[in-house]
Amino acid sequence: MNTETKILIVDDEERIRRLLKMYLEREAYEVEEAENGEEALDAALNKDFDVILLDLMMPGMDGIEVCEELRKVKATPVIMLTAKGEEANRVQGLEAGADDYIVKPFSPREVVLRVKAILRRASSTRFLQTETQTKELYVFPHLTIDNDAHRVTVGEEVINLTPKEYELLLYLAQAPDKVFTREQLLKDVWNYDFFGDLRTVDTHIKRLREKLSRVSTEAAEMISTVWGVGYKFEAVNE
Repeated sequence: MNTETKILIVDDEERIRRLLKMYLEREAYEVEEAENGEEALDAALNKDFDVILLDLMMPGMDGIEVCEELRKVKATPVIMLTAKGEEANRVQGLEAGADDYIVKPFSPREVVLRVKAILRRASSTRFLQTETQTKELYVFPHLTIDNDAHRVTVGEEVINLTPKEYELLLYLAQAPDKVFTREQLLKDVWNYDFFGDLRTVDTHIKRLREKLSRVSTEAAEMISTVWGVGYKFEAVNE
């Protein structure tokens, strides 16, 4: 890793910011801090970060509001930092556009692993884009995925997805009609071999369907739940 990788830590507790900064700088990441939501949003909108670690509960503008505002403009990966008793808020955070969450108290090493997982996925996707010689296009009856442009269209309308939503949809669409368990999706899309909450997958699936259904019910229904097993992408004919 090198200092080209920029990470923003947002937390109203200085000791948490200092601890995370120390561990992340050991990995040679360039780290910036923000102590409240307003400061965080200003930094996130005016600079390009590779990952944002965002505290959920802060005085004034909280993490959910920051994430919602950020998602109107940017798709920067966001890991939400949440307290143990905030389960409903965690789901709300994921629905607002967070890619993942980590529960306090956490191990700084776990945070580093989660950051590396997100960066690894982004890096492999960039490599795929630059090295692919032929256009990587997935065309289905109700939607099209242009992986070179990182764009999903339904009809003539472009669907605004976060990086993790896009990766999840692409992963499912690359193996039409194959059923994936939530554990498999956590492992392959989130790069988690030994930790991760299955509700993260469910919330991302729900959000994907909602975004697709605003334009086409048929497109949303292509992401199918296989009860008791997991999810699959149905490449149905018109």
